[in-house]
Amino acid sequence: MTGGAGFIGCSVVDQLTAAGHGVRVFDRALPSGEDLRDPAAVDRAVSGVDAVVHQAAMVGLGVDLQDLPEYAGCNDLGTAVLLAAMARHGVRRLVLASSMVVYGDGAYTCGDHGPVRARVRHEPDLTAGRFEPTCPQCGAPVTPEVIDEDAALDPRSVYAATKLAQEHLASAWAHASGSRCAALRYHNVYGPGMPRDTPYAGVAAIFRSALAAGQAPRVFEDGGQRRDFVHVRDVAAANVAALSWLDRSNAEPFRAFNIASGVPRTVGDLAAALSSVMAGPDPVVTGQFRAGDVRHIVASPARAAADLGFHAAVPFEQGMAEFAAG
Repeated sequence: MTGGAGFIGCSVVDQLTAAGHGVRVFDRALPSGEDLRDPAAVDRAVSGVDAVVHQAAMVGLGVDLQDLPEYAGCNDLGTAVLLAAMARHGVRRLVLASSMVVYGDGAYTCGDHGPVRARVRHEPDLTAGRFEPTCPQCGAPVTPEVIDEDAALDPRSVYAATKLAQEHLASAWAHASGSRCAALRYHNVYGPGMPRDTPYAGVAAIFRSALAAGQAPRVFEDGGQRRDFVHVRDVAAANVAALSWLDRSNAEPFRAFNIASGVPRTVGDLAAALSSVMAGPDPVVTGQFRAGDVRHIVASPARAAADLGFHAAVPFEQGMAEFAAG
């Protein structure tokens, strides 16, 4: 288990252990400080294991493009070293932590042109408060839809590009070695133990930190951005289910799965829920924006339900209360 000492990794380790698996944790945060880019360390880690659950990654949007070499090194070179070691040791099952960021913006429908994918939003439109995408063919308003795993992939950040590269590397490894990989495209994961106060933290952690300091959460754009927030315990359960799926004789060499609650919420909803459970100030909608952010990205969890038997179980309200306390 790579990244087993991290926010998501700890929950996955707990559930794998509860399911009867013996787990060997590889994480550079441990006292050993072993790095995935060290072939000798990775060789020792994968020797004698039956499967790898690969959670280790540098996450988030980061600070600026000076982070690019570290993202590529940690996420892509690290994954390549891991896959090479798995091939040497005959380890043929991999659960890969991927991300919804590989899609770029979500799916939309135009009344005249049917299903479309949104173009990158431009700064003059955002500055003027025009946050909603329009049809790339006619410029008309579009309706956001759920996105499934067969949608075209369009990474729009360094992090997103490295996650898609991880998927491509894992797929090539699986096909070349006769192995199997389940790539779990996590949507917005939250829950107790989520990192605080770093440039790599997600929006839920940023809002929680503001409220803990007695400040109102600052909501970018108009707060109408739609996301799917999924609790870390549900994500861990999806990993256990994916490992079981890899044992089946009809499992494909590589298959991606959306790991999501299936119930979209807006970023404004998230801020309001946290303000309520933490008895803090009401959110402030700022109209600010970040270059590269997408407007709506909401998943269909149907494939994970059908193939893995995965259904998110933690209700949003309960999850927010736990998150606020943790």
